[in-house]
Amino acid sequence: MSTDLMPNRYRPGESDLPEREAALIARRDAVLGASYRLQYRRPVHFVRGEGMWLYDPDGRAYLDFYNNVPSLGHCHPEVNAAMAKQAARISANTRYLEPRLVDYAERLVGTFPEELDRVVFTCTGSESNDLALRIARFASGGEGVIVSSYAYHGTSGAVAAVSPNLGDAVKLSPFVRMVSLPGPAGIPESQAGDFFEAQIRSAILDLNRRGMGVAALLIDSIFSSDGVWVDPPGFIAGGVAAVREAGGLVIADEVQPGFGRTGTHMWGFERHGIVPDLVTLGKPMGNGFPIGAVVGRQAPMERFGATARYSNTFAGNTVGIATADAVLTILERDQIRQNALAMGQRLRAGLEEMAMKHREVRAIRNAGLFFGVDIGSEDTSAAARRAMALDIVNAMRDDGVLVSTTGANEDALKVRPPLVCGAEHVDLFIAAAERAITTVAG
Repeated sequence: MSTDLMPNRYRPGESDLPEREAALIARRDAVLGASYRLQYRRPVHFVRGEGMWLYDPDGRAYLDFYNNVPSLGHCHPEVNAAMAKQAARISANTRYLEPRLVDYAERLVGTFPEELDRVVFTCTGSESNDLALRIARFASGGEGVIVSSYAYHGTSGAVAAVSPNLGDAVKLSPFVRMVSLPGPAGIPESQAGDFFEAQIRSAILDLNRRGMGVAALLIDSIFSSDGVWVDPPGFIAGGVAAVREAGGLVIADEVQPGFGRTGTHMWGFERHGIVPDLVTLGKPMGNGFPIGAVVGRQAPMERFGATARYSNTFAGNTVGIATADAVLTILERDQIRQNALAMGQRLRAGLEEMAMKHREVRAIRNAGLFFGVDIGSEDTSAAARRAMALDIVNAMRDDGVLVSTTGANEDALKVRPPLVCGAEHVDLFIAAAERAITTVAG
């Protein structure tokens, strides 16, 4: 496992920079907190965005195949217009009656299975996961939380403590238990469900023996930080049932796989044939505007709301709701989910053709427009595979195409373009990836 928490980053002195960028970095370092990082060996500097493209101060265009937050592309004019129109009218909170809040809430829960019929609005995915954990602990009476071994669920104190992806310096809660996924463990797909269930039952046993009980299984249904382990569909079902048997709730973190990204379904958990108890949403809901939500079953939501207080002045404000409403309208009207499926198939076909020519492409995994592409042949070391993946990412950056890495060893390309991606963008990406692999592999 890499000890560098952000391998794809700028390190001073590693590359020559133009004076303009060097001066800006110096100013940035002098005023921003030390936890900030810049991506790529040569940091990118953008001044505007449009659709699939980001532009630097000199007008050079970069194809964005990495940013999932602007789910409908950068600066979508219809979303921006809805945001501006509402901001010019009123920005009010949920303590005042406002019909559009109710209209949107009804529309949103209408996209979920009928068991999930309540929603509470937040500002970010981190806050959504934080609130979902509070609800789960209150409703279950337990404290223990089960997560995958390289999960990331946000930045608040509560969710950082259940996010092993953040590294050893961020201490995990004593109430958290990590489980291995069948894919990284090398388990055949035919045994994946049994393996995952066994991992979950072992975690439950340990939590119960220590008197903690089980509050929740918290999973990103596409396991993006673990390296995008999506198959076989349904492998999590036995583990989900085991958690419910133990009195815990199932929380699906849909910040990354949600809103049609998987192509086949609106929500990532649907690929696995399960209905969670709580679902968490984040900024793709508003194409980057700070709005999120917890959608859930009535019983735990009502129990929590009747006896515990959750109040957030900004969450669910009228500007955020207008923005999110526009996003949902466009998603449905323009068949964005169907486009994600079609473009995911085109991208997969291109990557598979590339893999036939380059043994450095070790494996390809995807659901719709979310890919993990393992780099480096099996007979090379973990360090060499990680170095090659980073070299490819930075070669593509220099070629004007943006991706990054993921997984415990950071040797998988993380590819997740905005959902408005077209055939021409896929073809440009494939060509750039092949140039980068050819160059790096020598």
